[in-house]
Amino acid sequence: MDHYNYERLSAQDNDFLLWETPALPMHGSGLQIFEAGPLTTHEGGVDFAAVQRAFAAVLHRVPRYRQKLMWAPGEARAVWVDDPHFRIDYHVRHIALPRPGTETQLKRLAADLMERPLDRGRPLWEAWLIEGLEGDRFALINKTHHCMIDGASGMALMQSLYSVSPETERREAPRYVPRPAPSVLALQRDAWRRRLGLPARALGEARRLWRSQEVANALGGEARALAQLARFKLLPASETPLNGRIGPHRIFDWLELPLDEVRAVRRARGCSLNDVVLATVTGAVREFLIGRQLRPERLDFRVSAPVNVRRNGDPDRLGNQVSSWIVRLPLGEADPLAQLREIHATTSALKQSNQAAGIELLMRLREYLPFDVQGMSKGTQNLLVTNVPGPQFPLYLLGAKLLALFAQPPLIDNIGLAISALSYDGKLGFGFTGDLDRVPDLADFVRDVARAFERLAAAAGAAPATRKERAA
Repeated sequence: MDHYNYERLSAQDNDFLLWETPALPMHGSGLQIFEAGPLTTHEGGVDFAAVQRAFAAVLHRVPRYRQKLMWAPGEARAVWVDDPHFRIDYHVRHIALPRPGTETQLKRLAADLMERPLDRGRPLWEAWLIEGLEGDRFALINKTHHCMIDGASGMALMQSLYSVSPETERREAPRYVPRPAPSVLALQRDAWRRRLGLPARALGEARRLWRSQEVANALGGEARALAQLARFKLLPASETPLNGRIGPHRIFDWLELPLDEVRAVRRARGCSLNDVVLATVTGAVREFLIGRQLRPERLDFRVSAPVNVRRNGDPDRLGNQVSSWIVRLPLGEADPLAQLREIHATTSALKQSNQAAGIELLMRLREYLPFDVQGMSKGTQNLLVTNVPGPQFPLYLLGAKLLALFAQPPLIDNIGLAISALSYDGKLGFGFTGDLDRVPDLADFVRDVARAFERLAAAAGAAPATRKERAA
């Protein structure tokens, strides 16, 4: 056997590469705002060299960040190999806003950076330090291709890069020794071996599933879930102004809500935090579409809500370990509590029906059967909404406190708006990525989200009590 090292992408991770087009880059971003504090230089800027060294010093913990793609001839499946020419200064970059930079300018810059595809000839990530933000602050934008991480693994990775203490510990980067990559001929030979062994592996996997009582009991539920997905495909979601051809230009915005108020609504109504997020989005979408002269009660409007399916043994594993729910939003309901009740009933039924397991089964089958998962899902959903729990304590980068954190989820074909709710240190931060042509009035939608939560909290009797407790 030749002495080389590589790791084959899973079918799910590889699909994010195959779905990518110039107008639909498949990377996500995280926008982080810091108080400059100890990283302020004598000239009033930010110590970029120190930040770059800090990134370099931890990359040995996440080897994927120094690996690039390699393709076998005749195969539409990539592998990860170490990049022998890795340079940190290509991946950690420096830019500035005109002082004093406003949050509006930062949002425009974030959208501009989001539009630019990552270079597939290098490791698929970038970090941009942005100085000049008003209020003695700076920002970091981390762009990472979706084939590398999902939301849950991205949060675990972020916590490994930053510190829970303002005390700074300057570390030197260990020497990087890239492992040899396979030759094209060797990679092609291994690909042929894999193809020849595919029937035996598929049969072995089928036998393992059949003998596993737990999985065997779940297969009936998965089959029912797949049947439900087929019905969604046969009866497509309603067409709305959010859906259609997606262009290359993006718009980005954010919103912060007090996490204690969101939790107060959850406790008052006996539901999950994810239910509260989806009910808030329901109220906003209803008002937004009414403003676009639509009749929401006539729409079959569906949201794709990713579900983390990581096992207990691999909470920090990179790559995508995610399935999803398809949730109908009750746009015909004007009462926010009625919206929340219907959302809670729907998500409870989805847990019982094991719909996420059905989609996960499709992903497992994708390892053995060549079919287009995105093509199968097209038309079954109108909007993407993710909800990722983050650390409820402050994080620091070389002593600089992380003040706020917002995700920039990528768009996919036919869906012009994606929303990510991400909790951090007592706040729930919504990040909104929109197609500029589909949602030029994104700021109006963000205001609708804020008002929808205010209505929901007031109806639940949660927000006033929470505000009194916080003021006491």
